Amino acid sequence: MDLKEIQNLIKFVAKSGASEVKLEMDDVKITIKTASDDSKETTFVQQIPVGNAPQPIAPAQAAPAPTPAAPVATEKPSSEEDNSKYITIKSPIIGTLYRKPSPDKPMFVEVGDTIKEGDVLCIIEAMKLFNEIESEVSGKIVKILVDDASPVEFDQPLFLVDPS
Repeated sequence: MDLKEIQNLIKFVAKSGASEVKLEMDDVKITIKTASDDSKETTFVQQIPVGNAPQPIAPAQAAPAPTPAAPVATEKPSSEEDNSKYITIKSPIIGTLYRKPSPDKPMFVEVGDTIKEGDVLCIIEAMKLFNEIESEVSGKIVKILVDDASPVEFDQPLFLVDPS
């Protein structure tokens, strides 16, 4: 488990509201404890390789996640105004987004597809659990903002839907 995965796990646990999570895998044990809301404590993680002495990892605030390079703006500002009439479907969790149910199956949705409430738009894998992301709106997919098999953050825009 690398540092980026641990940071994503910390963010996931912090947003979930859990006060403590323990994760044990073949060679790693991780405990994440979050502070109460009225406390200003920092979330800490301890990673312990089996058979070795404990190796503390710095607090999550001391090791910020690398920020992705900003995409080059190729669209006109007026196109941003056009997007205001669309509904943005955002990621409810941190994980890896998959646009199809398995590698040999077709995509759940494509640009131009008409969707209705409850239709599965994609799957987000978080901690080896596959979560189907269903549409909460009806309309037409006008833009897909995330590539297949790419990592997504909580509240990251995934799809633009024209509700008309």
